[in-house]
Amino acid sequence: MCSLSVVLGACTETTGSVAAPVAHGVPEDYRLRHPIAVQEANRSIVLFVGHARGGLSAPQRADVIGLARTWVSEGTGAIVVDVPANTSNGRAAESAVHEARALLEAAGVPRDGIKLRHYTPDDPRTLATVRLTYPRMAAVAGPCGVWPEDLGPSIKDPNYFENKSYYNFGCAYQRNMAAMVDNPADLVQPRPETPSYTARRTEGFEKYRKGTTTTTEYPEADKAKLSDTGK
Repeated sequence: MCSLSVVLGACTETTGSVAAPVAHGVPEDYRLRHPIAVQEANRSIVLFVGHARGGLSAPQRADVIGLARTWVSEGTGAIVVDVPANTSNGRAAESAVHEARALLEAAGVPRDGIKLRHYTPDDPRTLATVRLTYPRMAAVAGPCGVWPEDLGPSIKDPNYFENKSYYNFGCAYQRNMAAMVDNPADLVQPRPETPSYTARRTEGFEKYRKGTTTTTEYPEADKAKLSDTGK
C-alpha cells in the first residue's frame, strides 16, 4: 500500500502556462524569461515645421491621414496634438495643426477626440515639432541586451557547465514577435470566423451539383510559362 501511494503521488495534472525548471530564480524557458505582455502604449508621428512655411507637405498629409485610419481601428483614447509655443516656428506650427486637424476630422476622428497641448522646448536651438499621439493596445517584450553573467567559463556560473541557455537568449525573438503582431488579442484568444463568400460558395456548389469540376481555370497561366517541357 505504501509503494502504491508513492507511485500515484508522482502523477500530477499540469494546466495553464508553460512549466519550466527554474535555476537561481531565472526560468530556463525563454518564453517565461522574456514574456510577451499586452499593455497600453503610444503611437505617434512627428511633423517637422519650418518657421517660414504654413500648412503641411504632401508626405505629411499622408502621415496624418494614415494615423487617423489606424486610430479608428485601434485607438483607445483621444489624439493629443503637441503644439510648440513661443518658438520661431510657432505661427507656422499653428497653421500646420489647423490643417492636420481638418484632415483628422475628415478621416473619421470626432472633434472631441482631438486634444491640443502647447509646450515650450527646453532648448531654444532645437527645431520645435508638432507631434500627434494616441494610446493603443500593443504587445511588448524585453528589455533585451541584459547580460547579468559572463558567457565564458567561470566557476561562478554553473549554467555554463550545465549547458543551459544564457539570460538574454530568446529575448530578440520575443521582442520581434511582439512587434509583428497585428492584433495583440491574437496572443490570448483566436479571432472569430468571418462569414463565407456566398457568391463563390454558391458557384462551387452549382458546379458540384452538375458533376463538373470545381477547380478554377486560369487561361492566362500558359502565357507566363517559359517552357513547354512536360506537356
